[in-house]
Amino acid sequence: MAAEGEYESILCVKPEVNVYRIPPRASNRAYRAADWKLDVPDWSGRMRITAKGKVAFIKLEDKVSGELFAQAPVKEYPGVAVETVSDSSRYFVLRIQDDNGRSAFIGVGFGDRGDAFDFNVALQDHFKWVKQENELSKSAQLGDSGPKLDLGFKEGQTITLNIGQGKKRDKPRPQSSGGFGLLPPPPGGKIAPPPSSGSSNHNVVPQTGGTATGCLLELDSSNSNTVVQSNPGSDLWGDFTAPASSVPPPSRPQNTTNWIQF
Repeated sequence: MAAEGEYESILCVKPEVNVYRIPPRASNRAYRAADWKLDVPDWSGRMRITAKGKVAFIKLEDKVSGELFAQAPVKEYPGVAVETVSDSSRYFVLRIQDDNGRSAFIGVGFGDRGDAFDFNVALQDHFKWVKQENELSKSAQLGDSGPKLDLGFKEGQTITLNIGQGKKRDKPRPQSSGGFGLLPPPPGGKIAPPPSSGSSNHNVVPQTGGTATGCLLELDSSNSNTVVQSNPGSDLWGDFTAPASSVPPPSRPQNTTNWIQF
């Protein structure tokens, strides 16, 4: 039964319900409403379903005065307190109890299938809530009594923390294909010529043929001779230009004939 002091809520109210005396069930087969005198109900009144705690109560009351005719406490559904019949969805069998604990089985029926559906759903929803409450209660009990994770240090146990940062590895310098560590030229600028050593020989190769041909620059790894431009004032790594007039051009033969100058 429900505990004292619990609030009683109303789950469903149906203003019209019929009650029938039913013959005792001789075997385990289901009840059949066709065995009842459906055209002559033994009592008619109002049905009110209430809940107090986890127990539901199906109360049959007088339509006018509200006097209680009978009630059936329901602790589970489906169960022995409420059973369906095999030949109709509008009729049920209830196990009613009095204050002295005596019980009896009666048949109840609704004239409308919608009322029977509401009766069924009200009981299903209540005991669905009861099931959820039971699962939450079990989970809380298992959480309190279950094994707890021990995160403490055992005797003699130590832990090592590596807080220091590792040394950064030096990135290799970019090298050219010839093996010299020359950096790429800056955008739009020129690179100054490399410093010459005292043992390096500067050989000047003059132009021949009187044509404006730039000097060819070569680097020989066998000796440290560097071929540079004939004009020492020009930029070694800049644009190639015609050499200065350090070597006199070949004299042009004097001819009295007038030549057209191009």
